[in-house]
Amino acid sequence: MAVEKTYLMIKPDGVRNRHIGEIINRFERAGLSLERLELGLVTDEQAKANYAEHEGKPFYAGLISYITSGTVVKMVVSGEGAVSKCRQLMGATDPSSAAPGTIRGDFGLIMDENVIHGSDSTESAAREIGIFFS
Repeated sequence: MAVEKTYLMIKPDGVRNRHIGEIINRFERAGLSLERLELGLVTDEQAKANYAEHEGKPFYAGLISYITSGTVVKMVVSGEGAVSKCRQLMGATDPSSAAPGTIRGDFGLIMDENVIHGSDSTESAAREIGIFFS
């Protein structure tokens, strides 16, 4: 398996509910390395660029409003098979379907506030890293 970089973001609910340390710890215990980390806000422009594929969908406006509503943790993580390893650790997008032991399974409450975002491919990771760490 190749060494990859991926983008992760602990969303406002994950920060607000004080899960930052535990979430980062799970990625580190899985053998992944933090290359960049920034605590801050997502601008409207960054949110729209990141979620462009959802523009026009019924949930789009709420998604943009939510992701810009509070502090997030933006991260670049690397390691062997980082994208798929991170996706496994995060669990299903809908917390009600996420397995116990996954980040969303343990900390997620509702679909609209599901604790964490992670790139779904190396191509998405490169695009998202460019959006948030220009």
